[in-house]
Amino acid sequence: MSVLDIVHYGDPILKKPCNPFDNFPKIDTILENMFDSMYEADGIGLAANQVGLDMQLFIVDISHTDETEGVHVFINSSIVKSYDDEELFQEGCLSLPGVALDVMRPKKVILKYQTPDQKWHENEFQGLLARAIQHEIDHLNGVFIIDRVSKQEKSKYKNELKSLASKSKQKMAESSKNKGLFL
Repeated sequence: MSVLDIVHYGDPILKKPCNPFDNFPKIDTILENMFDSMYEADGIGLAANQVGLDMQLFIVDISHTDETEGVHVFINSSIVKSYDDEELFQEGCLSLPGVALDVMRPKKVILKYQTPDQKWHENEFQGLLARAIQHEIDHLNGVFIIDRVSKQEKSKYKNELKSLASKSKQKMAESSKNKGLFL
């Protein structure tokens, strides 16, 4: 349907917790746009705030990996249990292009969430899907992978982070300037 711009590090929407999702009549259009945007960016997961939408909604598709999972939509979700068994795994992020970090996360989580039919579920997830879920939940809570590593590790990406933040500020300024022209 429509590819939305991916919001990058430095945009304020990425640092605040998202509001609960309640726009179920528009869910099909929102999901189509989010999936188009994720696939266009070669991602495996996308949180709504990464495309500028302030809502508790994220999608995951790891079907192209060795795991045989399909497409997933998670709405108003929360992790109700994380297991102690953790592993280190390199993660990238569509909102932090060029940055990949080793992040420690539990291998297995139990998630409570809604689906587009508004039904509530509580399921256990593991492997890459569990990792993607945790990554996207972090986004909805205003947390980046860069926030999950040591200050020393974070300092290695100081220049990239400054550049992304500067570009985000410039893009927001241009956007608000353009909006003013059409009032």
